[in-house]
Amino acid sequence: MCTARVLFIALCAGALLGGAATRSWAAESNEGGGLGNTAAAIHQRVLFQAPCTKVYDALTQSARFDAMTRLSDAVSLVTAPGAKATEIDAQVGGAFTLFGGYITGRNLEMLAGKRLVQAWRAGSWRPGEYSIVRFELADEPTGCNLTFDHTGFPDSQGQSLLHGWGVHYWTPLKKLLSGA
Repeated sequence: MCTARVLFIALCAGALLGGAATRSWAAESNEGGGLGNTAAAIHQRVLFQAPCTKVYDALTQSARFDAMTRLSDAVSLVTAPGAKATEIDAQVGGAFTLFGGYITGRNLEMLAGKRLVQAWRAGSWRPGEYSIVRFELADEPTGCNLTFDHTGFPDSQGQSLLHGWGVHYWTPLKKLLSGA
């Protein structure tokens, strides 16, 4: 089991370092809302009125992420009978379970307050289908500038994921960080 986990993490990390196809992002103007036209890729920038350490903590701490989820329209996923608890093993290689178990994956790279890279999948995807999500955080005078990239998801999922990042992550994260 441990060897399979190390191989999985190595394969995902290799995907991060791949050729130009994995770096085919939408234009900075976010034409199409950030959905790439030539590859399964989403690129977004979001400014949070909070320090990057607070944004990072919300993405990597189970209790903080669960609180964020409860501020989103996905609250029904975490409160449904049989829903799995939000769990984030906040170390490289650690597993996570989000949104009542609908989203699962592993942390591939973690640099506190700066970067989080994950192998990420939705429960509706075929077995073995994983994508890569990357959160780059940069402190600015007005808060934290988050640059987000999501690659390698199934072709049919782009529009749904593009919408989901806004309503399930960015909007509730802003509410959480503002103390709402």
